Amino acid sequence: MSLSVNTNISAIEAYNNLNATNNAMQTTINQLSSGLKIQTAANNAAGYVISQGLQTQANGLGVAINNGQNAVSVLQIATGAMNQQISILQTMNQLATQAANAGANNKTSNNAQQQEFLALQNQLNQIANSTQFGSTQLLNGTYSNQSFQIGAYATSVDQVVVSIGNLGAASLGVGTASTNISTSSAALSAMASVQAAITAVASAEASVGAAQNQIQAIIANDTVAQQNVTAANSTLVDTNMAKAMTTFSSQQVLMQAGVGMLSQAQALPQLILKLIP
Repeated sequence: MSLSVNTNISAIEAYNNLNATNNAMQTTINQLSSGLKIQTAANNAAGYVISQGLQTQANGLGVAINNGQNAVSVLQIATGAMNQQISILQTMNQLATQAANAGANNKTSNNAQQQEFLALQNQLNQIANSTQFGSTQLLNGTYSNQSFQIGAYATSVDQVVVSIGNLGAASLGVGTASTNISTSSAALSAMASVQAAITAVASAEASVGAAQNQIQAIIANDTVAQQNVTAANSTLVDTNMAKAMTTFSSQQVLMQAGVGMLSQAQALPQLILKLIP
């Protein structure tokens, strides 16, 4: 053993070990108090970058899920209105079929049927012009190539585009200017027009329904993806509390031992006094 007054190697080594233990304990305390093992890039530069990417994806998926739910609401409003239009058109078809029965009708009944038919035409227009989500019109022909953002990134696969044509009476071919049932011959023509309109509205509703089903499937997938991404991020950045507490307990023992050993090392030079006669 070498004893020196100017340089106490044992004390220096004890201090270095104590300082390292103290730094490690501070890291563990930060992890335990915050619940995070990666708080800044200094903790784990690569892990921090990965974590931010996962957080971005999780946040984007969360908003995409909300966007998808809003999209479903929009399409449900449109579908409900189209259902009502088909019901009106079915009634119009019944009236046209009845009015075409010339052998059993007279002018009075024809006029009554025509007035009801006209009222239904106006209802078709009222629905087409009043159906909206917020201030956005849905059935008057202006809802074209509308994009729903239902993914976390700005790519075409994360979007669903929907268009709904003009479902007013004139656009459907059953407008007041071209279709009436005031005579049996006009009623026969109206039957064909109304039946074509029913097909057109049904086709539009089928397209909207398919888009709604697609969006709902994507919402389900986004929900699972968000859960998995969040779990992955948690594994990366969250503190394992049981493991950290075990580490902290060990560090407490090392701190106490380090302080004791530093105290002993600092006392070693005093042994030199025993060498002086």
